[in-house]
Amino acid sequence: MKLFHSPAACSLAIHILLRETDQAFDLVRVDTKAHRTAAGADFYAINPKGYVPLLELDDGQRLTEGPVIAQYLCDRARREDLMPAAGMARYRVQEWQSYITSEIHKSFTPLFNPAYDAAARSIVLGILRRKYEWLSSQLSAREYLTGTYTAADAYLFTVTRWAPGVKLDITDLAPIQAYLARIDARPKVREALTAEGLA
Repeated sequence: MKLFHSPAACSLAIHILLRETDQAFDLVRVDTKAHRTAAGADFYAINPKGYVPLLELDDGQRLTEGPVIAQYLCDRARREDLMPAAGMARYRVQEWQSYITSEIHKSFTPLFNPAYDAAARSIVLGILRRKYEWLSSQLSAREYLTGTYTAADAYLFTVTRWAPGVKLDITDLAPIQAYLARIDARPKVREALTAEGLA
């Protein structure tokens, strides 16, 4: 398999899961501004959506969208601890994946645009802050989103690492900080961070 990724982007969550599930893969770095791979290929020709992650399977098929790739990888590796096979436990992980995608990840997106209006930026930062206060309350009584480490935690860890870069101050939210430290200490997470030059 090949993971098309950009360091520190949302593709980090998939990179972590590839390592957590001990699956063989190659990393293909993508410059998401120039839309070129490290070898110079036009990334739009590989993924017309133009963004990462993209997982190319051994048979040449390609999957996009992080939460879907996460399900595929966990199911393929039969890692029910990361993505339960069925029932309410699976739906809970999917519920968190959906929330992170729509409410957290996408709220960060406009903040990476330097032309974004300062007043609007302030509003989005306030909205994100309130969401992290709620997340902090959820994590105050448990170590991980569903109680045990799952694919959803790799995703929330990845996007939450963006907070300092957009000047979202969540350093006072102790449950969030403890949560990040727990995930950061996982050996496979450290491997992924090191491979992307983020450790």
